[in-house]
Amino acid sequence: MIAKSIYNKIFSRILISGFFLCFISVCSAQVVLPACFTDNMVLQQQTKVNLWGYEIPGKHFTILTSWNNKSYHVNADEYGNWKIKVRTPVYGGPYTITFNDGKISTLKNVLIGEVWVCSGQSNMEMPLTGFYGDVLNLQHELTDAANYSEIRMLKIDNKTSFTPLSNVQTKGGWAVCNTQTVRDFSAVAYFFAKNLFARKHIPVGIINSTWGGTVAEAWTSGRALKTMSAFASFVNAAEGGLTQQKLDAWYQTEVRRWIDSINAKDPGFLQGKLRWAEPDFDDSGWQKMMLPVYWEQAGVAGYDGTMWFRKKVIIPAASAGRDLNLNMGGIDDYDVSYFNGVEIGHTESFFYKRTYTIPGNLVKTGENTIAIRVFDNGGLGGINKGPLQLSLGTDTTGQLDLAGQWVYQKARVLTLLPQPPALSNSPNRPTLIYNAMINPILPYTIKGVIWYQGESNADRATQYRQLFPLLINDWRQKWGEGNFPFYFVQIANYAATDQPPAADWPALRDAQLSTLTVPNTGMAVTIDIGDASRIHPQNKQETGRRLALIALAKTYGENISCSGPIYKSQVIKGNKIELEFTHTDKGLIAKGDTLKGFTIAGADKKFYPARAIISGNKVAVSSGDVANPVAVRYAWANNPFCNLYNGANLPASPFRTDDWYDIR
Repeated sequence: MIAKSIYNKIFSRILISGFFLCFISVCSAQVVLPACFTDNMVLQQQTKVNLWGYEIPGKHFTILTSWNNKSYHVNADEYGNWKIKVRTPVYGGPYTITFNDGKISTLKNVLIGEVWVCSGQSNMEMPLTGFYGDVLNLQHELTDAANYSEIRMLKIDNKTSFTPLSNVQTKGGWAVCNTQTVRDFSAVAYFFAKNLFARKHIPVGIINSTWGGTVAEAWTSGRALKTMSAFASFVNAAEGGLTQQKLDAWYQTEVRRWIDSINAKDPGFLQGKLRWAEPDFDDSGWQKMMLPVYWEQAGVAGYDGTMWFRKKVIIPAASAGRDLNLNMGGIDDYDVSYFNGVEIGHTESFFYKRTYTIPGNLVKTGENTIAIRVFDNGGLGGINKGPLQLSLGTDTTGQLDLAGQWVYQKARVLTLLPQPPALSNSPNRPTLIYNAMINPILPYTIKGVIWYQGESNADRATQYRQLFPLLINDWRQKWGEGNFPFYFVQIANYAATDQPPAADWPALRDAQLSTLTVPNTGMAVTIDIGDASRIHPQNKQETGRRLALIALAKTYGENISCSGPIYKSQVIKGNKIELEFTHTDKGLIAKGDTLKGFTIAGADKKFYPARAIISGNKVAVSSGDVANPVAVRYAWANNPFCNLYNGANLPASPFRTDDWYDIR
């Protein structure tokens, strides 16, 4: 009775924590498996894979694997935990795994093949169709997916945790690829798997642990992050009992401090008051704009930072002294809103609907003033979607439409403003995603990892040079399977203009390039298949193919080209710099008449457009503006014009020969 009572407590906690009973035949079976074990799963071939789960403490049971018709005898420990290693054969299936503790349950349609984890942010998370848009030739890809039923994918639910968890959550478990299920597959991972399967005819299982907009430190263990001072304090706090409630309280303090710092830098802040919010402020010199609209689409192109909007509204006598609601939606990114000079609300989340209560004591008969300061953190900005209206707090039938003409004034450009604190419920906290979405799958035996992330760390590219290798080595150490393959995508070209020249993304690409010094890594260059206007380019087919080329060459031993030219060294020869490359398979080529994308600098660190000429497997770079060159950069822009390839039609990675981190 005592053992059963302990088991019932464990079983209840398991269910509450998101464990799923993975059995079809008998849902009341005692053996409880983690959510990553379901029908249709793929196990790594020709190795000893881990099986684990929970049972009644001390319970003895058997596991039968159909590929060798072998029974394994298992005993749960005093806490109900159990774990064994099972030998897997060469690829094949379908097979079954049967659990018998007096009740029988079976995992069905199990394949033996190659298991890869795909991880990162939105460009890896992006499915074939959905919120991020469609991949190229979507209808063809959906139809073709019916031919790849031996590709399987497990999507892990997006969760965070302040402490390492022992299980993940999933919706539906392992999915077999077909014309319907493939819609929700990671597109890059699917095309990676499709290329592997087409060449090797081996089942491929993908564990999809991805989350759009996330930073690398969120995917790294606390133990590893404590070696970096930028993250140590948060990790120590989390390990010391930090809770969401405490984090929420901290956030409210930090966001108030941030708003106050924005106020102090605002040109409308005069003599201790935000004059631009005051009802008696003279805004007759301000320009006019019809709202709602993105301001880039209303004649204010290329502006990021804060902008004020003001509007006079007439309140009837019947509404004077009564609470009102200011209803808004779709502000990009954040706002602080005022009514007759008094702050009535703020929101630090873009596209989030706002409803701010205006206290009745601020509402007077006749003319009243609404002022809204919008903070745009990049890309499009403004009050861009409805509703945009006033309503009585207790009456939603009578509304005053605020759409139409407002006046506006730029305040401070983004580069002069402090960044807001991360939201308290943001996944972008050190180690929180790792705890919930990586730690629980560490026992799952894998072949390797494919990774696509970096855009969210681009503003800290120098830090990424340490952080990204730390993540790779951290995962390898925690998985305990040696230096398994870790192949990643260098972030693609993006942003139609670079005015002024952008540096964050090229510096991040350079940090990724430097990570190739970590053993058993590979990088898929995508500088030629991005999209100037889409941060989520549609050509995921080629991204997946280039990752697969790396795996086929480096992991599966095929004699194929898997990388474009990689900068190796430079030699200064008078007024020229001669560059040498690795991976010049079948020779260097320029796509087009002449090489583009090269700049050159002297000791003054000023870069000028350069002339570049291919000579065998080298490139000679020079410029009439630089008599004594010192350094060269290639494709050093968000969306560069660049065209250096090798004979295998793979693009050269962007690079720099200098180490001038003060020159971006």
